[in-house]
Amino acid sequence: MATVTLGGKDVEIDEDGFIQDPNEWNEDVALDLAKTEGVEEMGEDHWKLVHYLRDYYLKFGIAPMIRKLCKENGFSLKYVYEMFPSGPAKGACKVAGLPKPTGCV
Repeated sequence: MATVTLGGKDVEIDEDGFIQDPNEWNEDVALDLAKTEGVEEMGEDHWKLVHYLRDYYLKFGIAPMIRKLCKENGFSLKYVYEMFPSGPAKGACKVAGLPKPTGCV
């Protein structure tokens, strides 16, 4: 594990850059994580997706399946990949401060 500065505070991350304690997350941390995934600007839809992922994770303890994520937010899978080029698991979940997903998101 490594410690890096994200959003102005020291945060522990794993070898893939996922923060280890979801409670350390805030929107400033998310902005810095987004840059590591090639997302320079977080628009309204980015935030909608990130907040959905966080809310789902905090409620159920896992990331939602990609079909559910797309259906409940009205986003196509193609659009999710346009927003987060590294994908919903690697990119969106990382920016949302979730642990690295083990299955198909």
